[in-house]
Amino acid sequence: MRFQGVCYRAHDPRWAISPTSGDGAAIRGARFNPKGVPALYLSTSIEGAIIEASQGFGHKIHPLTICSYDVDCDDIADLTAEASRKELGIALDVMGSAWATALSESRRPEAWTIYDQLHHRYAGILVPSFAHRAGPSISNLVLWDWSTAPPHKVEVIDPTGRLPKNQKSWE
Repeated sequence: MRFQGVCYRAHDPRWAISPTSGDGAAIRGARFNPKGVPALYLSTSIEGAIIEASQGFGHKIHPLTICSYDVDCDDIADLTAEASRKELGIALDVMGSAWATALSESRRPEAWTIYDQLHHRYAGILVPSFAHRAGPSISNLVLWDWSTAPPHKVEVIDPTGRLPKNQKSWE
């Protein structure tokens, strides 16, 4: 499918210098990308971005930079719909498996099999949120392949140049 729309990301302010980087996710891996594989995790709503960043514990929100992104990306597998998951052979319980626990126990997260299976054919996946307290309307776009140009275009929306250009802004 083609995903066109505005997405959101709430991230550590230190990384506001590089809002389209997926390098943070590559450091240790995340739910849908193995260690060493950059991935850009975006939410389809502002509420979703905050829930994801705080993992559903709204009373413990650390400082965040919230960015909006203009997305026009082909080659997205829609895993929010049961029919699509069935067609691709993806089980919801695998998607929602405890990836962080697996990493802490030095095991390979089961959800990484989704990356193994799909990254050669798709630029990314549209998935339901598995964050604590995320309602059924919260979804995320996880990209493995993106750039500033089609067919996998992602651009941060910063028309007045408010985002810092380097780490010196934090000194």
